[in-house]
Amino acid sequence: MNRLKLFIPLMIFAVLAVLFWRGLSLDPTEMPSSRIGDPMPAFNLPTVRDADAQITEQTFKGEVSLVNVWATWCAACRIEHPFLVRLAEQGMPIYGINYKDDVEEAKRWLAQLHDPYRLSVVDQDGRLGVDLGVFGAPETYVVDKQGVIRHRHVGIIDQRVWDEELGPLVERLQVE
Repeated sequence: MNRLKLFIPLMIFAVLAVLFWRGLSLDPTEMPSSRIGDPMPAFNLPTVRDADAQITEQTFKGEVSLVNVWATWCAACRIEHPFLVRLAEQGMPIYGINYKDDVEEAKRWLAQLHDPYRLSVVDQDGRLGVDLGVFGAPETYVVDKQGVIRHRHVGIIDQRVWDEELGPLVERLQVE
């Protein structure tokens, strides 16, 4: 019985080593979303450009588009922004959700860095973000022609992410 007690630390170490190895094999950028397969949540919000315009979830129906959560306080958003401008110039419909931000700062940002968004709604209190399950900015959703969320990407979109993850999905959805 005493000899069996000697193996307890070794068994604990083995269990911890397996758990540690499993944790290292997970992709930290892969964040599940309960919204995949659901329509865009209902909302009625103004846009950054026009406080009198009221935009709803119906805006996202009719074409495959990207919905990008961004903010002027987000350093990663600044890094991602030039790539979004290029995508928009190539004809990719991109809509923005200006998340918990100052509207005047957002207007200056878009005037200074170019505006890749067809429109960008103001989510000042973060309710739309909560409904989408947003953890922070940037996050980007692929929305199909019926307004259904098909994919969520957390983090910066760059050429690699577009080529390997988002671009092929967008192409496939455009044909469907």
